[in-house]
Amino acid sequence: MWEGTGPIAPRRIDVPHRYGKRYREVASQVDAVRMYEPVEAVALVKKTSPARFDATVEAHLRLGVDPRHADQMVRGTVLLPNGTGRTHRIGVFATGEKAREALDAGADVVGGEDLAKKVQAGEIEFDVALATPDVMGIVGRLGKILGPRGLMPNPKSGTVTFDIAKAVKDVQSGRIEFRVDKEGIIHAPIGRVSFEETQLAENFASLMESVVRAKPASAKGTYVKTVTLTSTMGPGIHVDPVQSSRMTSAR
Repeated sequence: MWEGTGPIAPRRIDVPHRYGKRYREVASQVDAVRMYEPVEAVALVKKTSPARFDATVEAHLRLGVDPRHADQMVRGTVLLPNGTGRTHRIGVFATGEKAREALDAGADVVGGEDLAKKVQAGEIEFDVALATPDVMGIVGRLGKILGPRGLMPNPKSGTVTFDIAKAVKDVQSGRIEFRVDKEGIIHAPIGRVSFEETQLAENFASLMESVVRAKPASAKGTYVKTVTLTSTMGPGIHVDPVQSSRMTSAR
């Protein structure tokens, strides 16, 4: 990695030996003070993955908002055009015809009161939860269980809807939810290291476009402060936040 007083005079930083040899080798290829163009960053994040498995590529965005104020909360969903590269287990809280629609669409676990009882018993056999509005009275009782796990269905994120078949298919196709944490940072997957550079760039552009669109009216000053791309176990790559904010998807 590198540091320095300016982009034209970087100097090398020795990565501490507590990091593995492979990590030190790939980290030495990253200029720690340079703001990479988005396309360059995507190529570099693939090149610097130290993992010996198909690592996830993540985007970390620090926003100029104060999430302690409700009117500055940033959250939403985005359908990544090339998917996330992972298979989601989808749980749907629904009854009657909507339950059948969810099963036909490919949901893994479907139910109403019976599914709620399983969750209360600690049987959570899904990593994405959807619900129809008419059963939210049941789902609401599970807030203390699902909330901390990031699984609580919410109308604002599109996970509470009567169009349940479409919601299931969107999740299967690569729809993800993003939300700022208490530090004002969004953490979101944009694919896998095995993806083509163009696929990662398209997913990254779709995420950035959605986050910029979700800017609260009350947010003042610089909205997107920093952008970092990284792979699982890999070094962080700083991306120019201005260029990132101007990215647009092909859709």
